[in-house]
Amino acid sequence: MTEQNTPDHDPIHAEQGHESSLNAEASPQSPIGEPEPFTEIENLVQENNALKDKVLRTLAEMENLRRRTEREVADAKLYGVTSFARDMLTFADNLRRAVESVPAEEKEGASAALQSFVEGIELTERDFLSRLARVGVKKLEPKGEKFDPNMHEALFEVPDPSVPAGTVVQVMEDGFSIGDRCLRPAKVGVARGGPKAETVN
Repeated sequence: MTEQNTPDHDPIHAEQGHESSLNAEASPQSPIGEPEPFTEIENLVQENNALKDKVLRTLAEMENLRRRTEREVADAKLYGVTSFARDMLTFADNLRRAVESVPAEEKEGASAALQSFVEGIELTERDFLSRLARVGVKKLEPKGEKFDPNMHEALFEVPDPSVPAGTVVQVMEDGFSIGDRCLRPAKVGVARGGPKAETVN
């Protein structure tokens, strides 16, 4: 009788199964080219730090932009009326000239109507200067102060040894400032010949 090989004892299938098991044992656990877990975590940490730094830089830039914008808005609000305010100084000068045109001795012996008229002009001048102050315009009071070339314009020198040299002793035309800037320099006379003014450190 001819022996028949059953599938369970087929030498060919048995050999193939043996090779498959060997290949399975020899193959790596993870695919070739896949990063190690620790390397991947390190890359994620670096990427997170880079993104965090970028966010912090963006926030700092936004804060600087906000502060710069606030400063520009404040400057525009304060100095936006510079041209208009400078034009109004002529009106302030005319009010002052009107008041000074009446000598003091005549004011005392003037009629009630004239006194009332002069007082009205003085009141108008004070009101006008207060309205200018509301928009940041202030009248300079340089008499007795040290000459400041940023705020004063020297027209002449006055020999006066009783005050330190460089002291403003006469004001020929009022000056005005707007904010911390000079709107119009005060035209002044400066003392010459006295002791030097002390420098404040």
